[in-house]
Amino acid sequence: MLSKEDSRRLAQLERQLRREDPDFCARMGGGNFSVSPTGRPPFPLFLLATLIAVAAVVLVAVGWWIAASIVTAWAVITASAAVHRLRKQRAEAAYRRS
Repeated sequence: MLSKEDSRRLAQLERQLRREDPDFCARMGGGNFSVSPTGRPPFPLFLLATLIAVAAVVLVAVGWWIAASIVTAWAVITASAAVHRLRKQRAEAAYRRS
């Protein structure tokens, strides 16, 4: 277990390394592809989730309940992925600011 001073120093070294050599950090970290390197929110995923939800509503209107339930689950999973990426991106941004 690291002491508070050691933890603070380690965090400081990590931030410095991220600033000086982000490519090395990406390679050593396994490449974090879930967060956009440009810092843009995952709007395409939110748009995709919306389009899938509209398709589910259309399927309900047509009366295809089984297909509508499958497409609804797909929309929920896509929206969940978008929210997860947005939260992770915000946490990364907060970490970089500290």
